[in-house]
Amino acid sequence: MRLVQHSIIGYDFTMNRIHFLRPIGGLMAWAAVLMSGCDAPVEQYPPNAVHALVVHHRTDLPTEAAAQEVTQLIDQWFGTPLEPHWPAELLSGQAAKGLVDQDRLLRAPGSFYSDQDNLHYGLYTEHCVRCHGVNGGGNGAASALQNPYPRDFRAGIFKWKSTQRSARPTKDDLRRLMVHGAPGTSMPSFSRLSDDDLDVLVDYVIYLSVRGELERWLLYGAVEEIGYGDEPVEDPFRFGLVSIDNATGDRASEAALYAAEHLKRIVDQWGQSAEVAVPGASSDPASGSSVDADSVARGKELFHGQVANCAGCHGVDGVGGVNIVDYDDWSKEYSTRLGITPTDRQALEPFEALGALRPRLALPRELAGGYAHGGADAVTLYRRITQGIAGTPMPAVMLSETPSATALTPDQVWDLVHYVESLLETK
Repeated sequence: MRLVQHSIIGYDFTMNRIHFLRPIGGLMAWAAVLMSGCDAPVEQYPPNAVHALVVHHRTDLPTEAAAQEVTQLIDQWFGTPLEPHWPAELLSGQAAKGLVDQDRLLRAPGSFYSDQDNLHYGLYTEHCVRCHGVNGGGNGAASALQNPYPRDFRAGIFKWKSTQRSARPTKDDLRRLMVHGAPGTSMPSFSRLSDDDLDVLVDYVIYLSVRGELERWLLYGAVEEIGYGDEPVEDPFRFGLVSIDNATGDRASEAALYAAEHLKRIVDQWGQSAEVAVPGASSDPASGSSVDADSVARGKELFHGQVANCAGCHGVDGVGGVNIVDYDDWSKEYSTRLGITPTDRQALEPFEALGALRPRLALPRELAGGYAHGGADAVTLYRRITQGIAGTPMPAVMLSETPSATALTPDQVWDLVHYVESLLETK
């Protein structure tokens, strides 16, 4: 199987009309495409048409001209699925340039095969594209069949990580998720892949995320800040005229400087990611120290108390059953944040026609006898409690060095962790 584009969809943003071909037979047809494969490679990454429609709704301005020119710039800077490119020429600093290795990048998309030295190619195509899609949009051919949906990398929001809530994950975070998978979801473990192959996939996920986030920022900036409308603006701000060759130097256009500034900001956010320090990590039972019953009892009280109030979402004793009506940030972008009710099928149809997945409730985890999607070790649970989970309604608790009516101390967080561990072990 090669990288394939499964539908032909267009949108006229100036007239607010949809022109699209629906897949015959609904999900069964998509499943047939998935299983059968295709020999026609995708020569370009699909543009983020859903975000273009979101921008149109937010600004009440046409986005067609902006989308066309931003797509040209993104393709010039980042290449194609057959020849991806990391724009190191536009980045300063060795860390930023080295965030993604160009040689690894070339081994991720395209047809999968092994060369005479047993070096593997097409790793993303083989292992990831069915769920996460060609451009990392989380809307691959098998995505609609999964609950929860696969991750859309393009917003730069990742749930399972060791960093602060708003920060990007570290490379170790991405690798850890690939090795262990996400229990309770369709994300499997790729522990049998070699370290070298895992490095290829980690770099490619970062590449798709940086590429997708820059596309989103430029599209919104072109319409809201620069003034793209039915026609492109004057040459100094024409994104479609910007290539890597003319994006640097004293004669770089205003459009090139604007785009390069946003690229650097996004890449720097990845480069600055660092693990959140966990005080008293030796309290982790995995380290060999014991957890006494008193700690678990204190944690239970905190779980049901007003400060942490975990029971408000996860239910009494973590058994769930609480009627929470909320959605994750990925689907809120094209529903509630635009004033659209997530269950309004007619209002959502234009977004779904362009590849958006139907909003689903973000259900709190049933902890009793259950599992934790992003890992159940004590240090990970400590970070989940103190940082929340990015992109979801799961909040962070406030921390205080002394007992407070509005915050928890680190020792209290550990008590809460130990109680949650006891719930996860309950059968």
